[in-house]
Amino acid sequence: MTEDKSQTAIILASTSFSRQSLLRGAGITFSAEAADIDERGLEAELIDADPAMVARRLSEAKALAVSSRYPYALVIGADQTLGLGTRSFHKPATPDDARTQLMALRGATHRLNSGVAIAQGSRILFSHVSAADMTMRSFSDAFLDRYLTIAGSKVLTSVGCYQLEGPGIQLFERIDGDYFTILGLPLLPLLAALRDLGALDA
Repeated sequence: MTEDKSQTAIILASTSFSRQSLLRGAGITFSAEAADIDERGLEAELIDADPAMVARRLSEAKALAVSSRYPYALVIGADQTLGLGTRSFHKPATPDDARTQLMALRGATHRLNSGVAIAQGSRILFSHVSAADMTMRSFSDAFLDRYLTIAGSKVLTSVGCYQLEGPGIQLFERIDGDYFTILGLPLLPLLAALRDLGALDA
């Protein structure tokens, strides 16, 4: 990608389909580029940090990684963590991991923490974390088997093993939080920050 210095370009430091869809739906003109960071290594450094702080630091690290290559652009980084009490979860590596994770979340309320950051010139200009509390119903093992079959490989693409815009909605009995936060991009705070930075019309 050739950087355009004549105007402030916006880059999303992610190839996430849902995050790109949210920005496009909001009418934002942007490009997308994956951030090459060691997420597990950073999480290991933050082993004593709460999940919200981990989400913030990961989103900042992603924004900074891409900003170092495009110093004139406003680079958006985003990340999401899931906490159940003191336990943190990561994206499952296999369908069996997804099953184990969903069984742990079944009948309980977990918290999704969605971090978003904006970097320019390798400086963080904005950083924010939003949270949503997600209560899963006490679904049966038979339902879990059907869900994993229907959802297929998509259960491996999110930290919670679900997409609310798909069959994953059937896992829940109550949701308390912003829809955009649940999808992994706190859109309203992000849009306000882009307006404050002059990237969007106020």
